[in-house]
Amino acid sequence: MTNSLFSDFETLIIIGIIIALTICFALVFKYLSRKKINTLVQTKHIDPTSYVFATKLITAIIFIIGISFALIQIPEMKTLGHSLLAGAGILSLVAGLASQQALSNIMSGFLIVIFKPFKINDRITFNQTYTGTVEEINLRQVVLRDFENNRIVVPNSVISSNVIVNTNLNDTRVCKMIEIGIGYNSDIGRALKIMEEEVIKHPLHVDNRTAEDLENDVPEVISRVIALGNSSVTLKVWAYSDNASNGFVMYCDLLRSIKERFDKENIEIPYNYQNVIIRETK
Repeated sequence: MTNSLFSDFETLIIIGIIIALTICFALVFKYLSRKKINTLVQTKHIDPTSYVFATKLITAIIFIIGISFALIQIPEMKTLGHSLLAGAGILSLVAGLASQQALSNIMSGFLIVIFKPFKINDRITFNQTYTGTVEEINLRQVVLRDFENNRIVVPNSVISSNVIVNTNLNDTRVCKMIEIGIGYNSDIGRALKIMEEEVIKHPLHVDNRTAEDLENDVPEVISRVIALGNSSVTLKVWAYSDNASNGFVMYCDLLRSIKERFDKENIEIPYNYQNVIIRETK
């Protein structure tokens, strides 16, 4: 009886040591990997998506191996421990414990990392509703950070089966279209020229012309009359910036500067108003 108790106590100590070593090894590996990835991102400007995903996967494998060694110490669980180590029982165990949706998320995560429809730090719009910057891609989900600093958590299988707008896939430049209506009595040519001048002198504006455009003397900024409304002539100018954030700032600034120039040069921006007629009754 004493030998049995001593044996059980010894087994518990061994299991505790294995679990402690597993946790320590996993944490050290995770810390070193994160440090290495950050260094590579800062020095070589690599895409961290694949490396972060691989770190999470290897960390999970470390825990599986550690648990397997712990199970081997228990006579009744030896078979399960050996099967986990051999790899024969891993898929069966996952299939038995995880739902079909969880497995789908894992597979979708692999496909996202391999084919890269988006990567960490890309700004995407998902399901025509949610827009944010990709902050994390793991085995189960994608985490987006929106403009209000909220986190949007989307399962991998869901985001893989929906249309995604990626503003950073090949080119980060963004085009902002500014539409303003002016009065029919205003100088249309002068108004178009003012809009073009304000875009060109804005510090966040970038020249989007190709080499062929420069050769053919295409203007740096193009503006057009796009509609003749009931009470106004609608003008549009196209302004490019190097990324979405700067594009939004530029758009806001241009609305103000164009309005101020119009006011100075007597370009009317019409607005709705009503005439009230009061008749005297006899």
